[in-house]
Amino acid sequence: MKHIFDQQTATDLEFDVIRSLLEELCHSTTAKERMSDLLPLRKYDEAVEALDQVSELLQIRDNLGSFPRLEFDELHLEIQRLGIAGGVVDLEGFVRLLDASNLMNDILQFLKGEEELFPKLHALANQAHYTTGIVKPINKVLDQSLQVRDSASSELQRIRSAIGTTRRDISKNFDKVLRKLHRDGYLADTKEAYINDRRVLSVVSSHKRQVAGNVVGNSKSGSFTYIEPHENMELNNELEMLLDDERAEIRRIFLALTDEIRQLLPLIGIYQSALIEFDFINAKVRLAQKMDGKRPAIENESFLELINAYHPLLLLSNKNEGLKTIPQSLYLDKFCRMMVISGPNAGGKSITLKTVGLLQIMIQSGLLVPADVSSKFGWFHNVLSDIGDNQSITNQLSTYSYRLKRMKLFLEVSNKRSLLLLDEFGTGSDPDLGGALAEVFFETIYNRRSFGIITTHYANIKLKAARMRNAQNASMLFDSESLEPLYQLSAGQPGSSFTFEVAQINGIPQELIEEAKTRLDANKVELDNLIATLQKEKSEIEQLNRSSKQAEASALEAKEGSDLLSEHYAERLHRQQQLIEKNNKDLSNGKKMGLFIQSYRMKGQNKPLLEEVRKFLAIEKSKLVKKKEQGKVRSEEDISIPKPRPKKKNEEPKAPPKPLNIGCTVRMMNGSNKGEVIEIKGKEATVMFGIFKTKVKVSELEVV
Repeated sequence: MKHIFDQQTATDLEFDVIRSLLEELCHSTTAKERMSDLLPLRKYDEAVEALDQVSELLQIRDNLGSFPRLEFDELHLEIQRLGIAGGVVDLEGFVRLLDASNLMNDILQFLKGEEELFPKLHALANQAHYTTGIVKPINKVLDQSLQVRDSASSELQRIRSAIGTTRRDISKNFDKVLRKLHRDGYLADTKEAYINDRRVLSVVSSHKRQVAGNVVGNSKSGSFTYIEPHENMELNNELEMLLDDERAEIRRIFLALTDEIRQLLPLIGIYQSALIEFDFINAKVRLAQKMDGKRPAIENESFLELINAYHPLLLLSNKNEGLKTIPQSLYLDKFCRMMVISGPNAGGKSITLKTVGLLQIMIQSGLLVPADVSSKFGWFHNVLSDIGDNQSITNQLSTYSYRLKRMKLFLEVSNKRSLLLLDEFGTGSDPDLGGALAEVFFETIYNRRSFGIITTHYANIKLKAARMRNAQNASMLFDSESLEPLYQLSAGQPGSSFTFEVAQINGIPQELIEEAKTRLDANKVELDNLIATLQKEKSEIEQLNRSSKQAEASALEAKEGSDLLSEHYAERLHRQQQLIEKNNKDLSNGKKMGLFIQSYRMKGQNKPLLEEVRKFLAIEKSKLVKKKEQGKVRSEEDISIPKPRPKKKNEEPKAPPKPLNIGCTVRMMNGSNKGEVIEIKGKEATVMFGIFKTKVKVSELEVV
C-alpha cells in the first residue's frame, strides 16, 4: 500500500525542527545527512526494530553509563585507497583506522554475552567481529604519540640515527659561529632565526660581507640579513637528503602496512557502516534523554492511545524557561475514529492536534516520545495535515484555495489507514457556505473510515460529530471565572468558543461586547451560553472527581501509615514487657545479693554467713551428686537384677523412720547440714538452711 507523508506535513507539525535537533546530535557526516532526510519508515517491522535499538541503547546510557563514546572519523578515503592496487594510506588514515578498529572492538567486548538483554544492538555489532588484525600491525609501526616508530624498520632506524648526528653537528657549528659574531658585534638583537626549517644568523646588513655563508633572506625593513653559516651549508644539504630518505622509507613502510591491512577491507567496510549506524541511533538516544522520551507499545493496527503525552518542542522550550507543560491524553480506535475539538482561541486546540501528529510521525520514524510508557501507538500509512495560513503570493494562492487543494489530496488518499489532522477546519471562506462544504468533506472522510482530529468553531461540524456513531466531540477547558484557558482536553462534549470572554481578556470595551451580543440571533447566544455552562459544570465535576480521588489516595496512604505505626508500637510494647520481666528478675537477684552483702558487712557475722554460703553450695552439690548416682544405678539395673542381700544372724531390725512434719529439724541424706522444714507440698518440702530457702524431695531428707 502506498505511504504518503509530504514536506508540508513535516513543516506543519514541525518535524523538520526535530530533524534539525537530531542532525546536531550526530557526530559523523553521513549520520547527519541521514537525519536531515529522516522520514517515517515504510514498514512496521523496521520501525519496531529501530525503536528497540534506541530503547536498548537508552537503557545502557541511563543504567550502565559505560558504553564506548561514539566519536570517530569516517573511513571513506581509507576504504577508497585500500580498494586500489598500489594505493597507500597516509599517517592520518592509519590513525583513523586504528581509532575505528579500537572503537568497534570495545563495542563488541561490551555487548559480548549480552544477547538476551540487548538483542538488537548485539545483532548490529556482530555484523563485524573482534580482531587485532588492524590494531597490531598499526601499533607496530606507530608509537603512543601516533608517530612512526624508529624501530618500524632497520633502514628507518639507521636514517634517523644519521639525522640526529647531522643535526647535532649543525647545532655545534652554529653555536660556535654565533658566539664569534656576537663578540664582533655583527649580529642583530634577535641573533638568529629559522628560514625554511634552517637555522640562520640575523646579521646587521652593514656587516653581511664580513660573514661567510649563504644569504637566504632579509627582514622587511632590510636592516637584517639572514645568512646560513658557511660551516653548515654542506651539513644542511646532507640533512635535507636524509630527511628525503626518511620520507621515502616511511612511504615504503606505509605501502607494506597498507598491503597487510588490505585483506581486511570487507571488515573495514562493515566497521564503517556499523559505527555510522550506532552514531545514528545514539543521536536519537541523546534527544530522548533531553525530552524524557519513552518506548511505548506499537501495534500494526489503526488506533491511538496517548497517556500524559507532551508536545516535544513545547516541552523542551518550557524546560529551558522553567515553565510547566500540561500533558494531554486521548484515545482513538475504530469505534471512535474522528475527534472534533472546539473551544476558545489560544486554548490549546492546535497544540493538542500537533502533539498527536508529531508523536505519531516520531514513533513511525523510530524515535522515542515524551509520553507515559503505557501509551499505545498504531500504524498509519498516510499522515497528512492542514494547519495554519499557507497562502502563497508567488503562486497567487489564497488561504482558502490552499485548503481546497489539501482537501482534494485528502479525498484522494484517505482510507482506514489514514490519520488526517485539520486545524480550523472550514475557515477561509463565507462562514455559511464554507461551513456547508466543510460538513460535506467531513462526512466523506468519515465514510472512508479515516482517523482524524479536527479543530473547528463551526456549530454544524460539532453537531455532525455528535450524530455520528464513530465520532466524538471534545473541548479545551476554559475557566469562565478567571477567563483563563486551562490547556486541558476534555472528551465527550463540544466547547464554547468563549468569543466574548476572550475579547474581554484582550481589553475590548464591555459596551462594544454587549452591543455585539444584540446583533446575534438570540438562539445562537443562548446555545453558546448553554455550552459554556455545561463546560463549566463538567470542569467543576472533574475537579471534584480529582479532589475525591486525591482524598481517597490520601486516606489510603494514611491508613497504611497508621497500620505500620500500630505494628511498630505493638512491637515496642512486646520488647518493653520482656525488658520489664528481665529487670524484675535482676532486681530479685540483686536484693538477694544485697542481703549477702549486708550480712557480710555486719561485724562478727562474717563467719556464720560464710557457713551459710557453704551450706547452700553443699546442698546444690549434693543434688548434682544424687542425680548422678541415681543415673548410675538405673544403668546398672538395666544390665542385671541384683540378688537380695541375705540377712545376717543376730541382726537387729532398724527402727522405723521418724515422721516428717513442719517445724522438724532435718538434714540431707549423706549430709551434715541441718535445716528447718517450713512447708510440705506432696513429695517436696521447703527447708530453710540458715538464710537459704530451698525445695527438696521428701525422700532425700531425714529427721534429726
